[in-house]
Amino acid sequence: MLVYADHAATTEMSETAIAAMTDAMRRVWGNPSSLHSVGQEAKVVLENAREEIAKALRATAKEITFTSGGSEADNQAILSAVKLGAAKNKKHIISTKFEHHAVLHVLEKLAKEGYEITLLDVHENGIVDPEDVRNAIRPDTALVTVMYANNEIGTIQPIREIGAICRERGVLFHTDAVQAIGHIPVDVVKDNIDLLSLSAHKFHGPKGVGVLFARRGIRLATLIEGGAQERGKRAGTENIPSIVGMAAAIKEAVANLDANAAKVVPLRDKLITGLRKIPYSHLNGDRDRRVPGIVNFCFEGIEGESLLLLLDMRGISSSSGSACTSGSLDPSHVLLSLGIPHEVAHGSLRLSIDETNTEEQIDYILEAVPQVVDYLRKMSPVWEDLESGKRNHFFAK
Repeated sequence: MLVYADHAATTEMSETAIAAMTDAMRRVWGNPSSLHSVGQEAKVVLENAREEIAKALRATAKEITFTSGGSEADNQAILSAVKLGAAKNKKHIISTKFEHHAVLHVLEKLAKEGYEITLLDVHENGIVDPEDVRNAIRPDTALVTVMYANNEIGTIQPIREIGAICRERGVLFHTDAVQAIGHIPVDVVKDNIDLLSLSAHKFHGPKGVGVLFARRGIRLATLIEGGAQERGKRAGTENIPSIVGMAAAIKEAVANLDANAAKVVPLRDKLITGLRKIPYSHLNGDRDRRVPGIVNFCFEGIEGESLLLLLDMRGISSSSGSACTSGSLDPSHVLLSLGIPHEVAHGSLRLSIDETNTEEQIDYILEAVPQVVDYLRKMSPVWEDLESGKRNHFFAK
């Protein structure tokens, strides 16, 4: 049996998105910046897609800027906020230790340029405390950036509460919502969000296209110079087919949020219940406050890469964390931020499912994972030390 359980890395394009893209490639080939009728036809299609995406976020079309994906949107959001802050002599940024590297790497770069970065601790349950944010805000704080849902462990953050604190204190608030959009309800107005990033390929849209939402009145910094596209904030002819595919995908995903969750959550919970039966296993992150499809476990005494390869040989596609760092030998910074030791964090498994998965596939995963974990433990000197008492177990049996 073949089981794709890595939807947090990317999703298969929906037939709806494919049909919309195919139609656009055949019919709407003009440059939307051109003044002639062919170009203006493309302009209409582009703006209709912008309206559709704005509607899904409860935003307005003028607040939507198209990007190449979530990473570019994160970069532009953060660099725009710090530029605005620097003009007021505000050079302090607040974030968390378990953000996506598209955020953390930008913050590392800014730290070298003289900005002061506060990375908040994440509690053992994988959820940021809004009061920690409140207490970290200073008069010179330019930006707070906290992800909506963690890409590795799936925990949902108290975005509305954090946003309200930032609004009260007059600090811009950005959220990386790449793992949230299309899976849980997001309302930029009610959630008090100033800047938001999303990527189409996480909700059955095409790769290489995303969105930066910026609340009206926030002036974005230009990362790509060379043209007046996207109100002068991102040069380059817009990728009409991909944008149309993204709009079709987000419309479909948002329309089916409740129905999809009703199917996925029981499958996720069955996974959690089954994997917890493996001795010395541990669910990472809060049991319930998580997106419908992400499950992340650590198994003591094994190495995650071997686990992934052996599962792949059985037809199960999974991961040990972010797809963006899959080539790294270092343990997940997300798991380390939860207080999990290096040697245990190496033995992690992320299974991310969605409405395309079936109960039969979940049963197959629950048959395969315990067998592979047991096989790897029998060959592991670390496991031998744990079982003999030379080392102490980190998790309860």
